[in-house]
Amino acid sequence: MGGVITALRFQKRSREWVNVHIDGRFAFAIPAAEAARLHKGQELTDEEIARLKAIRLEQKAFERALHLLRYRPRSIAEVKDHLRSHRVDDAIIQRVIERLQRIGYLDDKAFARFWVENRQQFNPRGLYALRQELRSKGVPPEVIEETLAAMPVDEEAVAYELISARRQRWDKLDRSTFWRKARGYLARRGFSYEAIDAALQRLWAELEADRESPDIDIEYES
Repeated sequence: MGGVITALRFQKRSREWVNVHIDGRFAFAIPAAEAARLHKGQELTDEEIARLKAIRLEQKAFERALHLLRYRPRSIAEVKDHLRSHRVDDAIIQRVIERLQRIGYLDDKAFARFWVENRQQFNPRGLYALRQELRSKGVPPEVIEETLAAMPVDEEAVAYELISARRQRWDKLDRSTFWRKARGYLARRGFSYEAIDAALQRLWAELEADRESPDIDIEYES
């Protein structure tokens, strides 16, 4: 059936989109770059109209993905899940993913590196937790292992730094209570048992040494 383009008008809120009117009535909106290929009086077939509508849907999905990526890097799976939650067709999602990959906005390897670096800088985690978090983001297992191999985490050192920062709140505890609280604190952050035990042994030895070496008041002669 098709129809004839009777008007092409920029949207009031965005000159990146053009409203297409067919046979005197608004039909759909398309990106301005696509509208530049059209002209008033042009006849469109049903197939051409369907193609233009598909372009509109893809561009809307692309912009939705870009909006999501404004806040932080994302894994491919995260972007797919986000678009599916907005009922975007799988074929369109795949085209959007490919566009984002071509311009360097989506890369699971880069995302995994970002995640590990960010965690270790602002909220340290053990290897188990890092693996679980990356898996929950949909990062492929081989990418996770490659990333962790390239960015080794000294679990014992990180675990010690974490509990050492809390030593003032634990320095009056007995050994059993200290062990329970500190072990739970590190276990919840995904550290291995070996790293936890080593860090606890080290800090407990320091706490005991501090208790056995009380401050000495020194008097100076006037």
